[in-house]
Amino acid sequence: MSITPDPARERAIVSTDWLAGHLDDADLRLFECTVYLRPDPTHASPYNVESGRADYDAGHIPGAGFIDLEGELSRHDTPLHFMRPSPEAFAAAMGRHGVGPGTKVVLYSRGHIMWATRVWWMLRAYGFDDAAVLDGGWEKWLAEGRPVSTEPANCPPASFQADYRPGMFVDREDMLATRDAPGLCTINALNPEFHTGEGKSRYGRPGRVPNSVNVPARTLIAEDNSFVGLDTAAEHFRAAGLAPGQKVITYCGGGISATVDNLMLYRLGYDDIATYDASMGEWASDESLPIETG
Repeated sequence: MSITPDPARERAIVSTDWLAGHLDDADLRLFECTVYLRPDPTHASPYNVESGRADYDAGHIPGAGFIDLEGELSRHDTPLHFMRPSPEAFAAAMGRHGVGPGTKVVLYSRGHIMWATRVWWMLRAYGFDDAAVLDGGWEKWLAEGRPVSTEPANCPPASFQADYRPGMFVDREDMLATRDAPGLCTINALNPEFHTGEGKSRYGRPGRVPNSVNVPARTLIAEDNSFVGLDTAAEHFRAAGLAPGQKVITYCGGGISATVDNLMLYRLGYDDIATYDASMGEWASDESLPIETG
């Protein structure tokens, strides 16, 4: 059966055509969110985080600002990367970037759309719903020959009110308490070889959270970096065993690619979605936590 898009939920993404026609809107706040994960030669960490700021400075979509996901929108009191910041820290960062009442946020990234979906999910978690991800991101914008600028954004500061919505992020205690709960579907967004444990994990022990199913984020992204159609996405989730209306917890390596699944689940009509923020960065490295392979 074909999925009928919900116009309200489809506002979670915008096309390159839409963005090109709204670049001059006074209420638009456009941001690049690119991050690169580089191998750590010392093997002390799963990876080294490199900001995409240099690529942004070399050329970006006109009017876009740059959000430093690791530097601005992550906690710095933990060895785990990309853990969500406090409401106060998140509100301060968004306010500096001019995000507040009456603004619309559009997010994009290069290399992988997951960096944009992560910021989109955090905005929702902190009570801001008028945000969208650019379908196809930087790659599609560039492939279509659209304009590129080196001018930084110039938005006046705003007052951002961070009203956290409980349950949109969960921790290890939540995972242990609920992972066998009836009606819950736990989804791993990593690639299949890491779900089964056949691939070499950079987080510690190979494998997955027990009883979780696999819907890799990469299966929800087409070759041109845009999202696959809703029918295709729905089939991926159905094949993994997800039923309509179920509660979902997603995870991955560090709570980033899981948000690709979140955005698609939201567009498919799911409401009870959470992300295990620490994901396998915590779970695989803690010998006290159960793990499953095969």
